[in-house]
Amino acid sequence: MSYYKNHVFVCTNLRADGTQSCNQFKAQEMRDYMKKRSKELGLVGCGDVRVNSAGCLNRCELGPILVIYPEETWYTFVDKDDIDEIINEHLVKGNIVERLLVDSQSPC
Repeated sequence: MSYYKNHVFVCTNLRADGTQSCNQFKAQEMRDYMKKRSKELGLVGCGDVRVNSAGCLNRCELGPILVIYPEETWYTFVDKDDIDEIINEHLVKGNIVERLLVDSQSPC
């Protein structure tokens, strides 16, 4: 069993060689917004929701990317509206946001 009800990892990687990476699409800004919004909604606390930055999740071609555990649900997002939908539907209500899902299977 996971310590957190939901543990969110947002890829904030920026590749030095200039190839596509999540932080080229404001991933750090969106991670900061998600963390702030989750706190405002009272979702963050001991054993509840935790929002973290992640190094490269090796899915940058689909990016920006975040993954929520323990469900292992992978999402892409564009803006604060997408982040709000993930918070409200997945973190609050426990529903998968189908339109933002990315394939969870490893491309390797």
